Amino acid sequence: MDVSESASVSSGIAERYATAVFGLVKEGNGLSTLETNLDDLSATLESSAELRDLLTSPVYSRDEQGAAITAIAAKMGLMTELKNALGLMAQKRRLFVVPAMAARLREMIAAEKGEVTAEVVSAQALTAAQSKKLAETLKAQVGSDVKINSTVDESLIGGLVVKVGSRMIDTSIKAKLASLQNAMKEVG
Repeated sequence: MDVSESASVSSGIAERYATAVFGLVKEGNGLSTLETNLDDLSATLESSAELRDLLTSPVYSRDEQGAAITAIAAKMGLMTELKNALGLMAQKRRLFVVPAMAARLREMIAAEKGEVTAEVVSAQALTAAQSKKLAETLKAQVGSDVKINSTVDESLIGGLVVKVGSRMIDTSIKAKLASLQNAMKEVG
C-alpha cells in the first residue's frame, strides 16, 4: 500500500463519519451548535499534544481510547451526536481520522450555509478590518459568502497566499523573489 492509498482510505473513513454526523445534526437543526463544537474540538486538538497522541497512538487500547474520548467530549460539552460518533470511532480504532472528519464537517456546514472557505496565509496576522475587506473582495470574485481561515507564515516576507477551492493566488514577496530568480537563471 502506498501513501496515496492510505490517505484515500483515511479520507473515505472521515467522509463516512462526517456524513453520518452531519445528517443527524441537520435533522435536529443543530448545525450552529455543531460548528461551535468543531471550533472547540479543533482548538483543543491544536493545543493538546496528549490528545493528538491519544487519537493516533496504538499503545492505548480501544477501551482506554473510548473512555478517554468520552470523558473529554463530556467535559467539553460536545453535542450527543458528536460525542457518540467519537465513542464509536474509538471502538472501531478510527480516532486517527478525527481531524479529517472535523475538516469535512466544516466543509459540509459551509456548503449548507452557502459559504466558501478561503485559506489565507500571510506574513503577519491580519487585522479584523483586513479580513473583512479580503472577504468582501473574495465574495465579489466567487459570488458567495467567504469565511477566512488565516494563518501566519513569516517566511513569506510580505503579501498573501489565498486559496479558494481549486484556485490559488500568491502575491507573496517570497513567490515574487523566486519568480525573479528563475527569470534571472533563464537569461544567464
